[in-house]
Amino acid sequence: MRILLVEDETGMAAALTSALKGYDMVVDHVPTLAEAKDVISGDLHRAVLLDRQLPDGDGLSLIPTLRAKAEGVPIIVLTARGELADRIAGLDGGADDYLAKPFAVEELMARLRAVLRRPADMRSDFVKAGRLTFDFHHREADVAGQPLDLPRRELLVLETLLRRLGRTVLRSALEEAVYNFDDEVQPNALDTHISRLRRKLAEAETGVEIHSIRGVGYLLKQTA
Repeated sequence: MRILLVEDETGMAAALTSALKGYDMVVDHVPTLAEAKDVISGDLHRAVLLDRQLPDGDGLSLIPTLRAKAEGVPIIVLTARGELADRIAGLDGGADDYLAKPFAVEELMARLRAVLRRPADMRSDFVKAGRLTFDFHHREADVAGQPLDLPRRELLVLETLLRRLGRTVLRSALEEAVYNFDDEVQPNALDTHISRLRRKLAEAETGVEIHSIRGVGYLLKQTA
């Protein structure tokens, strides 16, 4: 899952990014409203974590722009302003949830799962293809009940392909799902991840295959 973090406190941003990566999140971090307006995309980000006290204004002022450019993408406001009036202002201002600092990352993850389950962004918790089952909420794959252990980026590739099972996924979309803005990506890095994932899917007899669509991207299909 790729999310946008709008947070100007360097220490908080670094700590959150590190913690969320531990949950297999790809985190794009920007420190200002202006930069957030430039990068937000409903095709790219599945959630936004938004601070209120930013250098160029109140984070709540960004919500109309987020709604216009990324309709349906849930927004969780993270802020030190946790008084009742502030929480009401945040929710009335269009946020899907409001979490006062300090907070536990486990609570943030639970709230993320909750907002992503809501009807406006309804997605199935599981997908089954061949002998492979994928749990989107816990990011776990198994083959006929046996865990399929994959490195983080191979897991993100598999998740992205499964969300579009039977359809071609553009190479650029896979790269956006796997890498964040600050990653130094080697030219053939994605091909390496896909090659390794393809081999593991075959070795585990998952009943699914990754097909290359020359010049376009990749397609995950069930085998006959």
